[in-house]
Amino acid sequence: MTSINTTISSLIQKHPVVLFMKGTPDFPQCGFSFQVANILQKESIVFHSVNVLEDEAIRQGIKDFSDWPTIPQLYINGEFIGGCDITKELY
Repeated sequence: MTSINTTISSLIQKHPVVLFMKGTPDFPQCGFSFQVANILQKESIVFHSVNVLEDEAIRQGIKDFSDWPTIPQLYINGEFIGGCDITKELY
């Protein structure tokens, strides 16, 4: 397992809910990231966010890790849920 995969895996295992997003929940940098963070916040779900814009290795690494080409990406209890459209459908 590569170093970035180890880092990503560790984050997913450490936190029950992890959102890999562009920006932060308080200052999202894309509309899709805003929508997912907003859904989680509306439901009072405590989540750990990872700003992929701060680290190019994580930005590309999460896409490879999940085999999913877009961000945001939501993980719950270690399971990849999906991106914005899937989260909105589940909501």
